[in-house]
Amino acid sequence: MSTVAPRFRSHAEDILDALRENPDREALVHGHRRVTAGEFHDLVHRTAWAMQGQGIERGQTVTLLSGNLPEAIAVRYAAHLIGAQVNHLYTGLSADVQAAIVHDVETRALVVDPRLADRAAAIVEAVPVKSVLALGPSATADDLLALAATRTTDPFPGQAGPDDICAIRHTGGTTGHPKGICTTYRQVREQRKAGRAGAIETDAARQLVATTIAHAAGMLADGVLESGGTVVMLDDFDPADVLTTVERERITHLWLLPPLLYQLLDHPAMGHTDTSTLRQVLYGGCQSSPARIADAVRRLGPVLVQGYGQNEGGLISVLTPADHDPDDPERLRTAGRILDGVEVEIRDEDGSALPDGEHGEICVRSAMVMQGYWKQPELTASVLRNGWLRTGDIGFRDAEGYLTVVDRLKDMIVVVGGHVYTTELEDLLNSHPDVRQCAVFGVRDEDGMERVHAAVLLAPGATTDSDELRALVRAERGAMYVPARITFPDELPLTDVGKPDKKELRRRATTPTT
Repeated sequence: MSTVAPRFRSHAEDILDALRENPDREALVHGHRRVTAGEFHDLVHRTAWAMQGQGIERGQTVTLLSGNLPEAIAVRYAAHLIGAQVNHLYTGLSADVQAAIVHDVETRALVVDPRLADRAAAIVEAVPVKSVLALGPSATADDLLALAATRTTDPFPGQAGPDDICAIRHTGGTTGHPKGICTTYRQVREQRKAGRAGAIETDAARQLVATTIAHAAGMLADGVLESGGTVVMLDDFDPADVLTTVERERITHLWLLPPLLYQLLDHPAMGHTDTSTLRQVLYGGCQSSPARIADAVRRLGPVLVQGYGQNEGGLISVLTPADHDPDDPERLRTAGRILDGVEVEIRDEDGSALPDGEHGEICVRSAMVMQGYWKQPELTASVLRNGWLRTGDIGFRDAEGYLTVVDRLKDMIVVVGGHVYTTELEDLLNSHPDVRQCAVFGVRDEDGMERVHAAVLLAPGATTDSDELRALVRAERGAMYVPARITFPDELPLTDVGKPDKKELRRRATTPTT
């Protein structure tokens, strides 16, 4: 009997096996292009051989600068076959920040979407990169697709080890220099397993990707491709385009951050779009409004699922469709039940575990927790100890095992008399019938004290003013929660992944008007 352990297989190999099983099925749709599973399978293997031919090896970093393209997903899988680590830049970051990331992760090859050639040139001018490859014809880079076309479709043997770094995902850069979160190939497998166990289904799905594949949409696409489904890709989020595509492509699965879901609900075309094919609308990534989620359930039916997690810690809890009772706002305010295999402790400032119902920092331990921050051992040690991750989120667990996230530590506003939890105030403001969406944030005054600010989007034609909203807050939450300033912008600034950009809101609040 052999005692040799079986070779580790990465998630990319599993996906490619599934693509080979039914090569004629439609796997990816982008614009007018429809790519079969067999075509995509062959493209990945050709690309892996071509990248190896360019000297890219296991353990090196491949950085992607690309919008939503099937070829970008193919490059990621090809790099994973080689055992390389992939860093996918958010395209909305400044050139300086992108260049700093490219340098920080020791990029061996920069793979560029031709639509972003000018930005790539600016990055390479600031940070020399050994190989610059383009996903199509380019005057300044080698055409990776042309190189791949000359290569064999023979399977490229997977070279990744379970504890090799698979991905370096950076925070969005809204709170300072982005941190590189390192996830191993083994941890990616655990994350995928947890998603399936947590009722995040992908079977026979037609998933619409309307946000960047550098974020959660890309990871969800992996599960859809492995389970025999189809990924339909849009370049950007536009509510009209999303609704049109849902109806035309008979979309069954959709992932959105809450602010984008609200834009969908508020669009004039929502009322006459056929959304009956939707089986799962997954949301998460930032706090949601119970009032708006209840509205979504009433309009879309029992298809909503909330996933709470972090790149650092993987998936932590899930609020299932059965939990989405539009008449139970307290349940909608939670992030769902903690997943099997995930340990959660709510800890005080001294690190002691708190009982159910008490507010404290959410700390987690599971097989999904990151390896650490790229080349930042001190920062890693400050958040990771004995396998436990300090999430930086404030929350509590109730007696039924539901987890509620109250705020981010960095967003909690310290005022005279106590703490203002921004999500609690956002929930209250969002409950007003004239409020479509809002963001609450702290701004320091000349004396260094934090003041509560709120940016509020009103429904068209609404006449509600700041005095009325302040009166609501005073009556429901008390004087401590009353915003010192309320503004009514035409739209809220969002980060590249679709979260309210509170850093930008603070900048606007502190920039003198002329």
